[in-house]
Amino acid sequence: MAKTTRLNDKVKIKGIRRRWLVNSVGIVVLILILAVSTLTAALSNYYYSDTADDLEKRASSMANGFRLYTRSDYRSAAQQTVNNYEEKNQLELQFLDTAGAVLYSGNALTAGTTPNTPDIQRALEEQVTGHWRGRDPSTGERILAASSPVLYQGEVVGVIRYVTSLSGIDRQFIFSEAVIITIALGIFAMVYFSNLYFVRSIVEPLAGLTEITRVIADGSYGVQIEKKSDDEIGELTDAINDMSRKIRQAEKTQSEFISSVSHELRTPLTAITGWAETIESGEIREAEDLRKGMGIIVSEARRLTNMVEELLEFSRIEDGRFTLSVEPLDLKAELEDAVYTYTEFFRREGITLNYIDCPEEALPISGDPERLRQVFCNLLDNAGKHGGSGRRIDVSIAQEGEDAVVRIRDYGPGVPEEELPFIKNKFYKGSSKARGSGIGLAVCEEIVTRHEGSLEIGNAEGGGCVVTITLPIET
Repeated sequence: MAKTTRLNDKVKIKGIRRRWLVNSVGIVVLILILAVSTLTAALSNYYYSDTADDLEKRASSMANGFRLYTRSDYRSAAQQTVNNYEEKNQLELQFLDTAGAVLYSGNALTAGTTPNTPDIQRALEEQVTGHWRGRDPSTGERILAASSPVLYQGEVVGVIRYVTSLSGIDRQFIFSEAVIITIALGIFAMVYFSNLYFVRSIVEPLAGLTEITRVIADGSYGVQIEKKSDDEIGELTDAINDMSRKIRQAEKTQSEFISSVSHELRTPLTAITGWAETIESGEIREAEDLRKGMGIIVSEARRLTNMVEELLEFSRIEDGRFTLSVEPLDLKAELEDAVYTYTEFFRREGITLNYIDCPEEALPISGDPERLRQVFCNLLDNAGKHGGSGRRIDVSIAQEGEDAVVRIRDYGPGVPEEELPFIKNKFYKGSSKARGSGIGLAVCEEIVTRHEGSLEIGNAEGGGCVVTITLPIET
């Protein structure tokens, strides 16, 4: 009985795990990076670009309101506007001169300073409204500023600038970004660990199967793997277990075959050697005894020759050197020759051979006459060896439809039902104690199959075994 082996140590297949994780998790990482980058750009646009646009609109609108003021009018109007400015706690309003210095500001601390930021330079030099984000040169605080030139008759008379601190916006942006990154990391963790679990559920069973196949390859045939699932891994486990059982059976059958053939070869050789030495010694003086001894030598030599030819035939089949010399022939005539050959032989053994003819004069087929005669003789010989105890063998031939059917039946004990599915397997002898190599039926089936026919073996009603050969008739 085959033993069941369990692996105590988990074997890792790093190559599969690495490729799996790189291919699956790598794609997820790429998608997450693209998603985080897109959301970051959207957040930046939402928090910074929208604020910058709002400040630019405010600065531009305020500058348009000052376009009719001269330089002196601009200063007085600027001072008045700053004094009446109500949003100084939320948004700083600055009025700059043409040198970029702050004339008036909602924040008294910045009055008189010269920020000299890119937005101011663009307003003075290019006369366009623009914004700038960075650290304030004087305080180091992160700010967002938008500047718009005040034009009078095409000349810059000053710059209106709105400034806001970015500390609050930065905190909101960083918090939102942290939330996005946390979600992305959570998704990555779920994907990674789910893939890791999935890979383990495949890799570890495969590692176990790999280890078992190594054990089988080292000669421990018949070892069985514990089946843990009904999925594809389970099917692979069943296949390997079946392979292991069949290899074990094949090894056992082959060992039994070698033992059986050795015995079968030794028996006729012993008889031949014994009688030859006896005759050579001159101990036999009676002519009858001498003829008997010579008959045994011839009979055993013939049996030995047949066995060797059977082995050579099987070897040709295994090596692909088995060929047929196909020609038109009369199947009925070939069968009658075999029946005639065995009739007298069976009579001496006390077995009656009955031949049941068919009404057709001939049954023409295309085949190899020597190979077919080999099949008939082999099957008749088997019937005598295994069913000769019934003292009767029936052989019949008939045309059934477009086929010629030959049946050979004995009246012996038959074949055990559990052995019928394997009886045509090479080296299989089952429970039979009769002499033989166990490959005769395998050779017969190969010959019949190559003639596009079939060979079936079963138990007949009333006892005994029946062999049915079906071959297509030439039309």
